[in-house]
Amino acid sequence: MATASMPAQPLRPLVLADLVPAVRARNVVLVALGVLLTAALAQVSVPVPGSPVPITGQTLAVVLTAAALGPVRGVAVQVAYMACALVGLPFYSEASGGVDVVFGATGGYVVGFIPAAVLIGMAARHGADRNPLMAVPLFIAGQAVIFAVGVPWLAVSADMSASQALDAGFYPFILGGLVKAGVAAAVLGTAWKATRQA
Repeated sequence: MATASMPAQPLRPLVLADLVPAVRARNVVLVALGVLLTAALAQVSVPVPGSPVPITGQTLAVVLTAAALGPVRGVAVQVAYMACALVGLPFYSEASGGVDVVFGATGGYVVGFIPAAVLIGMAARHGADRNPLMAVPLFIAGQAVIFAVGVPWLAVSADMSASQALDAGFYPFILGGLVKAGVAAAVLGTAWKATRQA
């Protein structure tokens, strides 16, 4: 004689946080951590003589978060980062924030973080961040996108000629961009290797 099996009872949540679907909670936490990483690396700031644009760790954070989180969450990190600065949180270099800072001479670089996150995140979805031979050129290209937005913005907002904007907002950052691409490739490559060995 066959017996009907009892349907499994759903597990009751242990705490309020258990009521939040795991995927949404995870994404919110990952995006928040990405924002905090970008804000923290923005404080690694070295002034460039004659330029309103400092050398910072922000672009390293953009590369790392976009590659690690993918295009949607990577873009969400950068949009949230800008929003935090717009409301006055001291998330930009030298603990600055506010509307004047966000839309000032360096604002174009931060706007450029968004298309850079799309490019890097999309390529990372296809595995381009796992091999340093592919990752380094990708991360250089991502930073080039940032400069493609930031340098013209700098020229317009600071009333500079194209050559002045390149001198103040691009040339001094080439070496640092190459180093950041190498560092990001090493970090992500190591992370992927660790997951394969786990």
